Amino acid sequence: MTESTRRILQAIKSIPRGKVSSYRDVALAAGIPNGARQTVRVLHSLSKKYSLPWHRVIRSNGSIALKQGEGRELQAELLRAEGVDVTSGGLVDMERFGCFIR
Repeated sequence: MTESTRRILQAIKSIPRGKVSSYRDVALAAGIPNGARQTVRVLHSLSKKYSLPWHRVIRSNGSIALKQGEGRELQAELLRAEGVDVTSGGLVDMERFGCFIR
């Protein structure tokens, strides 16, 4: 595992319950400018292995990236279970629920 992957894992794990962060902000917290795609790859390949709170990572505009029928409903359900308001269209108010991780 690379050092950048370790830092991304740490950043994802640091997102508190009831909050969300963006792919971009996770990458920035891991010290990887322009690393949003790397964050996506880490989430896709390592979420189960490391029990990552994958559902807490969304797009920077507050939308869930997963498509209808391909996981959006599950992600919204997991976020709602933590007290995060998610619209029927899969949007989260980043001002209210977003968190800046370091």
